[in-house]
Amino acid sequence: MEKIDYNELRRLMVEQQIRARGIKDERVLSAFLKVPREEFVPEELKTSAYDDCPLPIGFGQTISQPYMVVIMTELAEPEYGDKVLEIGTGSGYQSAILCELGCEVYSVERIPQLAERAENVLKKLGYHVKIKVADGTVGWEEFAPYKIIIVTAGAPSIPESLIKQLDENGKIIIPVGDLFSQSLIRGIKRKGKLTTQNYGGCQFVPLKGKEGW
Repeated sequence: MEKIDYNELRRLMVEQQIRARGIKDERVLSAFLKVPREEFVPEELKTSAYDDCPLPIGFGQTISQPYMVVIMTELAEPEYGDKVLEIGTGSGYQSAILCELGCEVYSVERIPQLAERAENVLKKLGYHVKIKVADGTVGWEEFAPYKIIIVTAGAPSIPESLIKQLDENGKIIIPVGDLFSQSLIRGIKRKGKLTTQNYGGCQFVPLKGKEGW
C-alpha cells in the first residue's frame, strides 16, 4: 500500500483551502502547517483528514472543517500567553492550534470518551491543555477570567456564565442560532457589556447543557 504524505496534504490544505481564501496571518498559517490533523481523526478517516469538510469523530460530534477552525482562530486574534477557554474539546484539534500559537488552553468537554481521547493525542504531540469533563455552557470558573473563549457548538444564545468569565476587552467566538444553522458571532467585552458582530452562516452540532440546548 502506498504511503500517504500527510505533510504534503497539510501544505496543500493551507495553500488551497486557507491562503487561497484570503487568510494572510503568517502565525496562523504556520500553526496550521505544523499541527498534524490526521492525528485527531478516527483511524479509518485519516486519509480524509485534510478534506475541505467536517468529519465525524464519534458520539454525534465532528472535527470542524479546517477553514472554519481558521476563521474562529483569526477572529479570536490570539496572542502569545493569552488564557483561552474552549467549550467543546471534541477531537482536540482547535486546542492544538491554540497551543501552537502560544496560548494557555483550558478546555471543557461533556463526553468523557472524547475528552480522554483528545487528552491522549494532545499529550502524545507535546501540547499541554487542561481538560475537564463537565457542562461547558457554565464555563470553567476556577481559572477565569479568560482573554478568549471559543465555543465549538451552536448555542441558542450566548451563555451568561461565559460572558461573566470573559476578561475586560476579551473576545468570545460562538455560533448562535437554532439546532440546524447558526451565525458565527464575535463578542468583545467592554465595561462589562458585550458588543457583538455577525460573521456569517455556519453549521455546528448543538451546544448541550444548562445554558445551551
